[in-house]
Amino acid sequence: MFGNLFEEDDEAFMPESAGHDDRKLKGKDCEPPPPRGATNLCGIKNQGGTCYLNSLLQTLLFTPEFREALFNLGPEELGCVENKDKPEANVRVIPLELQKLFAHLLLLDQLAASTTDLTDSFGWSSNEEMSQQDVQELNRILFSALESSLVGTSGSDLIQRLYHGTVVNQIVCKECGNVSEKQEDFLDLTVSVNGVSGLEEALWNMYVEEELFEGNNLYCCGLCNNLVRAAKSAKLRKLPPFLTVSLLRFSFDLTKCERYKEMGRYTFPVRINLRPFCEKAERADSEYEYELFSVIIHKGGCYGGHYHVYVKDIDHLGNWEAPEEEAKPKLLNKDVKPPDSTLEREDPLSVLKAILSREESNCVLVDQLGQKLLDKIGVSWNKKFRKQYGPIGKFLQSHTDTFLLASNGTRVHLKLAGSAAPEPSQSADGEKMVDLSSPSDEHHWFDLNDSIVRPIREKDIEKQFQGKESAYMLFYRKLELQRPAEAKENPRYKVPVHLLQEIEEENGKLTQTRLEFDASSNTVEVRLHLASHYRVENGALQLCSSPQESVLQLPFDRRKTVGDFRLAVYQMQDQWEGDMALTVAKSLPAGLHLYDMLLDDSQSLYSAGVSDRSDLFVWNGREVGGVSIQTGEDWEPVLLTLLKPMEVVEDAAPGSGLCESPRGVSAGTTLGALRLALGREEALLCQEERAQGSPVSGWRVFPQDDMQKTIRELALRDGDSILILEPQALDTSQFTMNGDVVTVTTPSECRWLLVSYSPGGVAGGQEEGKTVQIPATGNMLLSEVKLKAMEELQLQDQLSEYSLRQVDRNGKLLPPGIPSHTFTHGKSQHSEHWF
Repeated sequence: MFGNLFEEDDEAFMPESAGHDDRKLKGKDCEPPPPRGATNLCGIKNQGGTCYLNSLLQTLLFTPEFREALFNLGPEELGCVENKDKPEANVRVIPLELQKLFAHLLLLDQLAASTTDLTDSFGWSSNEEMSQQDVQELNRILFSALESSLVGTSGSDLIQRLYHGTVVNQIVCKECGNVSEKQEDFLDLTVSVNGVSGLEEALWNMYVEEELFEGNNLYCCGLCNNLVRAAKSAKLRKLPPFLTVSLLRFSFDLTKCERYKEMGRYTFPVRINLRPFCEKAERADSEYEYELFSVIIHKGGCYGGHYHVYVKDIDHLGNWEAPEEEAKPKLLNKDVKPPDSTLEREDPLSVLKAILSREESNCVLVDQLGQKLLDKIGVSWNKKFRKQYGPIGKFLQSHTDTFLLASNGTRVHLKLAGSAAPEPSQSADGEKMVDLSSPSDEHHWFDLNDSIVRPIREKDIEKQFQGKESAYMLFYRKLELQRPAEAKENPRYKVPVHLLQEIEEENGKLTQTRLEFDASSNTVEVRLHLASHYRVENGALQLCSSPQESVLQLPFDRRKTVGDFRLAVYQMQDQWEGDMALTVAKSLPAGLHLYDMLLDDSQSLYSAGVSDRSDLFVWNGREVGGVSIQTGEDWEPVLLTLLKPMEVVEDAAPGSGLCESPRGVSAGTTLGALRLALGREEALLCQEERAQGSPVSGWRVFPQDDMQKTIRELALRDGDSILILEPQALDTSQFTMNGDVVTVTTPSECRWLLVSYSPGGVAGGQEEGKTVQIPATGNMLLSEVKLKAMEELQLQDQLSEYSLRQVDRNGKLLPPGIPSHTFTHGKSQHSEHWF
């Protein structure tokens, strides 16, 4: 389930460079990673299903004693990653990659770090990176792998020293008082959730309550050598510096034979004294006191979900600010009343003031204001107010007493009455506020959810007592553990010098890359194709009107998000109603075709692959003109040329005998479906096999098995021709069939020959003769013409007695033709009468 995580010497720890480089190359031309946010803490990218790994790694990072013990192991003990391919080098890849990842999380100026190198060191494949596993099991496996990896180093006892404890199971004989005990090591305490109210009750049941052996259930005492009454109990003997508690949230219903998740209320304290659950010993209370510093949370059911983690920032490495919902009242203007159901929706000024008054800091991006207005009153600005008040930007500029435009007009602020610019630490009326961003311990909690990091309150932990989103793993640290003063607010503390140098170089490169990216031209011109100007025809989208009306040019900053772009399109299309989908389009010979839909509104246009002159189709995401649209490469339309005999279609090309008609067909359409759509269920479909320079073309008939194959499977391309032939057409001189090949002769090479027969053997003799018409093509042998003529004249029995001679224009017989010559040999093609 976790690849070859135990086997560091296995080849799985050394993935082929090709596979590793591919993933690096994918991001080569991508937008540079954004810098850290306001919290100054770094998140971790989700590789598809690694949220459980990310939560555990963040917990280990914010365990300073673990982090620093790992940093104390130098290259002389762990080796260098660059030498991992050398057989003689004893490189311990997992701890090296953990060191590197922790250094990135602490110091590299990016919003989220990548775990690709670390998971490569685990030997994970892409399947394991995309599949979510259990974080409790990962915790045990990762620690076991680390212990194996650190054997022979000064950190060999790292996991044992920090996380391992012991529990002793005792059975006391009620007759003689003999005590039988068994000591067990534990990495984490697994506690029940079902049927208990919280952690303390579960620990009480495990380590205080006794199980009595009495009645029919007696204990065999080794000292008494008899069945006696006894009491069984368990106690914690040795407590580790860091206590890990795994909650058994998942249970099995024996009645329904299915797993389910315990979502009932289950409390756990922020601080706990474990003395009642331990063996009696003369120790200070401080040795039994623990405080909570990490809670891994699972959201979802027993067959899937998402993990994130609440952590306490022990060293105050991050910038803690009051959560958004608590910060809003700071700048709340008493003169601005919150909107209610009686809001005058006809007054745009009141509507916009009401929207801004509910925003953090009373400000919002101008591009987002139109969408918020649409969400508020159910109709867009262009449809409701533009005709009377003009564009929304112009309206904001005309009310400078109420609104303040900042950041080059991209952001609008609501001015507060009575104060031009109140400080964040005071209300609008000047009243002093409590500084909620105090660096006290109770305030330094953060929610790390993959790439997203946000501050939370300690009281927010109570929200994870119950429900679909609830606590799954708890991490406590001894309260007596103290941190050195130099570690406070110092992310560089104990980081090895060589890693500090690497991070400094990478930060320099990131800064340069961002400058170059910002300096480049970020404005792209996107071509918008409006669905109302298109119809579905021949498997593709075709214009119904002129390109000037149906295609709009929209210049836009590619650094902005897809959501910002969608909002801009909404504002351009004031008549648009309902959902709006933006889909990448491409013009093909058959028409316009749709590919990937832009779904992630938080993604930048640059990351979404939208470049200059890109085509985007604006529609409802389902149909165009009542016809459902198939998108993607598998349904690309192929423009085929369909040929039919001129007897079937009147508009035949002069001299060809066949009529051409282009038709777009989806690449996912089967050949049988195409034949059915043409209304020719009995027709033969043929693919051209024409010899270069020959006037006669051969067509291979598609076998019946090909009727179930798609156009793509048959490798048909744009411009390929398909001949549609009814079976009765084979009776004409234009088409002949030999096996599965149909030969088509153009009318300029096909003619009828007159073959005369006279019993007297003289052309124009007095004895009555016969004349028949024989169809002939330019490459037909004279022997074949003679054979057909003999069949028509019913002279098969006398075949060897007759020869074929040309009759010239004066009626004179020419010498007999050579049977091996073709009909067009020499000048014979000018003669149509034979004797």
